[in-house]
Amino acid sequence: MVLLVLAFGALLPWIANAYWIKTLTSSLALAIAAAGVSLLYGQLGLVSLCQYALLGAGGWVALRVGHGLQWPFEACVLAGGLSAGVLGMLAGLPALRLKGLYLALVTLMLAGGFQVVVSATGFPDGGPGWLGRINGSERLTMPRPAMAQDDGAYLFYVAVWLAAMLAVIELHRRTRAGRSWALIRRGEAVAEGAGINVLLYQTWAFGLAGICAGVAGALLAGGVGQLDGRAFAASESVMLFALTLIGGAYHWAGALVAGLLLRAVPSLLIDLGVSGYLAMAFFGAALLHALITAPRGLAGQWMGAISRMHARVRARRTAP
Repeated sequence: MVLLVLAFGALLPWIANAYWIKTLTSSLALAIAAAGVSLLYGQLGLVSLCQYALLGAGGWVALRVGHGLQWPFEACVLAGGLSAGVLGMLAGLPALRLKGLYLALVTLMLAGGFQVVVSATGFPDGGPGWLGRINGSERLTMPRPAMAQDDGAYLFYVAVWLAAMLAVIELHRRTRAGRSWALIRRGEAVAEGAGINVLLYQTWAFGLAGICAGVAGALLAGGVGQLDGRAFAASESVMLFALTLIGGAYHWAGALVAGLLLRAVPSLLIDLGVSGYLAMAFFGAALLHALITAPRGLAGQWMGAISRMHARVRARRTAP
């Protein structure tokens, strides 16, 4: 998994132009946020529609400490991730008393609240005070890390973060946390009977998903140097969740597919001279396909096809 993601990030700068390098950098960053959505839904069956808002919160903190305290870029990314993780846990605690549709509605309301706040305050751009806003027209940009100043190097830098976050999630899945999440998904009564603290592990999952979203927001802020509050509508959280289902919430590759769908498909349509809004119709058809015929998403279909091919090859080798 790690090697494939790093190879993907290393190869793209050699074959893509400047426009596509920036687009794919955003796609890889958003794949980190999609990995958090996959964690909540794939492991626990929880529908959270505030992950894009947490992405914006992580970007806000990263910009603030970057401009105000001049922290190293990696420290800004970690600060954005940890702050979004704390917000994710705080948002999850009251929401976890609810299930299904009600949980989705509560988290969507939180995303709507963030949209209102960030539209009114904006993102920090190097100014004084708590909000860090400049009253004039000239906005300062957040400096990139020294090792990733050009766009191609920054794309690989984001791929390294994506590989690291996917590895952290996979480590959780293979340890006690993952086993606990699997039992909780089967039934909370079963999990409690096995001695598992359901509230603790559900909150843990919300926190880890929030960290993923915050890291993604900080990396997006580093990619363009600043963020725009108009890009963090509540509908983006719904879109992120839908595309995660299309990509596949049960395999790490699904997060990568979701990130590519969210940014690369509209950019491809624009590059071809077609309105990017046509991607919405494509996403709607893909979501229907995923819900009806491919509940494990595109990644699940691909992994299933690869497994069947391996089984056929083994059968041919063992046949007399």
